[in-house]
Amino acid sequence: MSNIIRRHRVAASLGAALIISPLVISFAQSASNAVPTTQTPIAGIAAPNGSFAPIVAADKPAVVTVTTVMKAQPESTDDGMPLGNSPFDEYFRQFFGDQGMPAPQAPPQQAPRAEALGSGFIVAADGTIVTNNHVVDGASSIKVTLDDGTELPAKLVGRDAKNDLAVLKIKSDKPLPTVKWGDSDRLMTGDQVLAIGNPFGIGTTVTAGIVSARGRDLHSGPFDDFIQIDAPINHGNSGGPLVDVSGNVVGINTAIYSPNGGSVGVGFAIPSDQAQKVVAKLMKDGSIQYGYLGVEIQPVTPDVASAIGLDHPGGALVSQVNEGSPAAKAGVETGDVITSFAGQDVKDPKDLSRAVADVAPGARETLDIWRKGKAMDISVNVGLNGDDVKTASVTDGSGAPSTEQGSRVPAIGLGLMDITPDVRQELNLAANQHGALVASVNPDKPASASGIQPGDIIVAVNQAPVKTARQVTQAIAQAGKSGRKSVLLLVERDGSQIYVAVPFANG
Repeated sequence: MSNIIRRHRVAASLGAALIISPLVISFAQSASNAVPTTQTPIAGIAAPNGSFAPIVAADKPAVVTVTTVMKAQPESTDDGMPLGNSPFDEYFRQFFGDQGMPAPQAPPQQAPRAEALGSGFIVAADGTIVTNNHVVDGASSIKVTLDDGTELPAKLVGRDAKNDLAVLKIKSDKPLPTVKWGDSDRLMTGDQVLAIGNPFGIGTTVTAGIVSARGRDLHSGPFDDFIQIDAPINHGNSGGPLVDVSGNVVGINTAIYSPNGGSVGVGFAIPSDQAQKVVAKLMKDGSIQYGYLGVEIQPVTPDVASAIGLDHPGGALVSQVNEGSPAAKAGVETGDVITSFAGQDVKDPKDLSRAVADVAPGARETLDIWRKGKAMDISVNVGLNGDDVKTASVTDGSGAPSTEQGSRVPAIGLGLMDITPDVRQELNLAANQHGALVASVNPDKPASASGIQPGDIIVAVNQAPVKTARQVTQAIAQAGKSGRKSVLLLVERDGSQIYVAVPFANG
């Protein structure tokens, strides 16, 4: 399945639910007049006490339909100028620029307006509504339709693209029904759930299912931690509540996997414990500022743990520290394993990303780290994470030198060479670049299976810096003699660094 993610609206016919086909991931936002596709039936769902009706009666009145209107941009040239209605306008512009352009024969037509639908739910009697960000993104106006058919204009209070959440506000002359937040952390695989929303714009609909899995990462944002469910959700369900058997909201329906545009029983919801914190901040400030450390991090696998002497995998391994970042100023080093941040255990890189994001920029927090066999703590001033800042990234790269010479490491299948002036010039490397260039990789050896590629530069072995191919060879040999099952290589590729644990070949 591809990890490509696309957000789309279909004007006047489809709406917003995240669809993940074998080729694309997209959001489930519904619009009017859509024709439902065949759904996979869900068998074996047994309601508590024989019926879900009491839950539906209590929660359904608080579920709303969100209608957004977007004004399409008029057709324009590459320089942003709107086109007239002559078929030769672009021809004249190409050769003469704006000078000599013939006057348009008629005023440009009004840009068409597109309409799309999603779902939402009322969480406070003052008219506060929660939905997905992709339901309202780019809207020029927003309208909410209550379960009884009442239509009300809605104001956008705030939205957060990173978590795909938005908060709306409506005013009503009558009391508004609400739903309560539940505890998604207590939700277990196999628990029964109900999804409520407006699929395909046909009206509020309830479907039942179970929790299929927890902690799904769709690569749609830095804080993905989706609940996977088999309750059918479709275009238009986006932003609707996922409720437990007590009628409390444990998730926000956001995405589906689908090869045909309809439900096949693989849906995804944002956990309520994650959403509730974001919604509270949006209600208060209208936007969210995220904390920032400035490190590239990766998981600590069993091979990595073995290579650095940890008795168990876990934490976030720092593969690179961004220059001038809060982490760099605090003394964080490449090769550190962050095991705790601000008193919260870090089991994997996602834990660290979320914990840092929840801290207000400027706060001073403590990092617990494992460095070269010793535990220590570091105090760090958290910075501000802008839209262009990435907490962790892994890049691919290649580019082999034209000649193959130097040392060989047959135990793991590497051919290495020094970074000579000719190599430095050919690969356009910096003058201060040191390490050993990977000239060849044996496809039948562990280095290839671990992802090492020709053109990679090994800059450290088991967290000790190296400058030459000979030093790399000696360090790897020493790691093998020490009885370790793997060796940890710090690899530079296309300007980014990543740790790669390479196991030693058996026999």
